[in-house]
Amino acid sequence: MKAIVLDRPGTPDAMRLAELPRPEPGPGEIRIRVRAASLNPADYKVAAGGHPNWTYPVVPGLDVAGVVDAVGEGVARWRAGDRVVYHGDLANPGAFAEYAIAKARMAAAIPEGLSFEAAAAFPCAGLTAYQALVRKMRFEEGQTILVHAGAGGVGGYAIQLARALGASRILTSASPGHSDYVRGLGADVAIDYNTEDVPARVLELTNGRGADCILNTVNRATAQADLSALAFGGQLVCIAGAPETVADFQPSWKSFTLHKLMLGGAHSSGDRAAEEDVARMADEFMGLMLEGKIDPMIGEIIGLEEIPAALTRLARRHVRGKIVATL
Repeated sequence: MKAIVLDRPGTPDAMRLAELPRPEPGPGEIRIRVRAASLNPADYKVAAGGHPNWTYPVVPGLDVAGVVDAVGEGVARWRAGDRVVYHGDLANPGAFAEYAIAKARMAAAIPEGLSFEAAAAFPCAGLTAYQALVRKMRFEEGQTILVHAGAGGVGGYAIQLARALGASRILTSASPGHSDYVRGLGADVAIDYNTEDVPARVLELTNGRGADCILNTVNRATAQADLSALAFGGQLVCIAGAPETVADFQPSWKSFTLHKLMLGGAHSSGDRAAEEDVARMADEFMGLMLEGKIDPMIGEIIGLEEIPAALTRLARRHVRGKIVATL
């Protein structure tokens, strides 16, 4: 099979197109003929340092949509020809190949009316946003939310989810060139993180109250600053580093809840319920897509051989929406 591989840890330009043996599904696994795979920041971040479980050459990639080609021992739910989507495991060979292996219980059926490209676009970014807002924050109608990096994958899906869940006001950080784009997704205000003090602007926009919920997708330092922009009893979800200091950041009366989130942790947790919930969230998310409440945000469709160059562009952090490779 054709695949994009890494021969050693490195940057995306170290990836190459190669021929590999077609993998075989083990017990509880399914083999998928890949029809589309999306690109995520995790792909180039993990490639840079490698993973202790990898045997080289290794196939990177997390998000797969395709057709079940073979099933392993003990798999009763799936059969050859089923259309499925799944969020992969960083520790194992991934999505950027003609065939991929997935845990059967972590795959979700792609409903009629949803393309392979749309299905492949959302798992890593969309389910991270969904887990943050729905599973962790339990976001409620009428609340105010700050979503960092609204033009990115997680941020863009989070803005749309917040709108679908009835947010009273959605604030997001974005560069001026992406202001119209994030407003089109549903944001009420785009804050220029290059020239504005984001927490101060949030307090100004909320008359000093702060945001009920904040989704931080940037870094630990930004998450630290977010603490001052939370409303009383507010919630902060961090997916790129939690605040270093919590107890002394502000007056003790301003209580809040902090969530640290890593969607892919379900793979290594050994928790069957957590693994099955990834598939369940995918079902719920695709339901919102079919209702027209969530756009897959496909910004670009490329071929398999174009993945290394596209990951290089993604690493520069100026890509809007999702890049999807079709096979």
